[in-house]
Amino acid sequence: MCSIKDVAKHANVSVTTVSRVLNDFPNISAKTRQKVLDSITALDYHPDYMARSLSKQQSLIIGVIIPDCSHPFFAELVKHIEMTAENNGYKILLCNSLNDEKKERSYINMLKEKRVAGIIMGSHLINTDFYQSIHRPIITFDRYLGDNIPYIGSDNFTGGQLATQHLIDSGCKSLLHISGSHQLHTQANKRSDGFKITCIENDINYQILEYQYAQLTFDYYYEYIKTTVSPLLSEIDGVFCSNDILAYALYVYCTNHDISVPKTLKIVGYDYCQFTRLLQHPRITTIAQPIPIIGELLSKNIIQMIEDGETHNVYSQTLGVKLVKGITT
Repeated sequence: MCSIKDVAKHANVSVTTVSRVLNDFPNISAKTRQKVLDSITALDYHPDYMARSLSKQQSLIIGVIIPDCSHPFFAELVKHIEMTAENNGYKILLCNSLNDEKKERSYINMLKEKRVAGIIMGSHLINTDFYQSIHRPIITFDRYLGDNIPYIGSDNFTGGQLATQHLIDSGCKSLLHISGSHQLHTQANKRSDGFKITCIENDINYQILEYQYAQLTFDYYYEYIKTTVSPLLSEIDGVFCSNDILAYALYVYCTNHDISVPKTLKIVGYDYCQFTRLLQHPRITTIAQPIPIIGELLSKNIIQMIEDGETHNVYSQTLGVKLVKGITT
């Protein structure tokens, strides 16, 4: 394996110059920078991140804990977290909690032992006091953990309102919202609040069902619809689903049981993740979260907290959402 000295010799520059190029120092001429980059490519040089960590006297690894990276929403979110981290000289260590509190606690303890620079929390199964005791820069997605822990997410309440109002404007008179468990007190629960208030304001009959976060897969959702949701389908004409995979599972169930969508039942999802954008049939009506921006901000803000050594310059942010019309309403 070649070293930074080999790159310097190949490019006919000093080791300091190579180091400055690697760390993206501004006062390097374009010609010199390109010469160093060409040598790095020619020699297939890869920086020693452990050495860089020692020189900065801090880790260059960010821990990311999410429920399940196989879920399209989290897969896309992690992609943008990682891209932004990489562009700023950091690597990520990805952990899947699989909605298991013991596993989440174990991962947090492991990340503390590994001395990661900071933690991005996308899985929140433990009481808030535990997160307060982590003593690492920490930022969260989808759950408020305390005034000193910044939160990045989308406007779930408005998303719930938009989805519900669209169903009502499309002619629905009796609505169902299928939500994740409210026991976890996540920001996503505000979608249910938006749904409920909009139904009350419009004098619409409504019901709310909560599924458990045991799994976030199509098969789990389909089985849940078959056993729990299907008995209610004759009573309602519109469903607001908490995510697009659930909405698609409901559409497939309806198709398999001769329930016409959107004539008999209208469906709105949530997320507008890559899965939904690629799906040609049906084009699901959904609420779009700005997933790339959320991932980028999570990464940029945790890096700022790591490098500044403080949290008061990083603020929680709630981003806007929008309705994307498909053929299911």
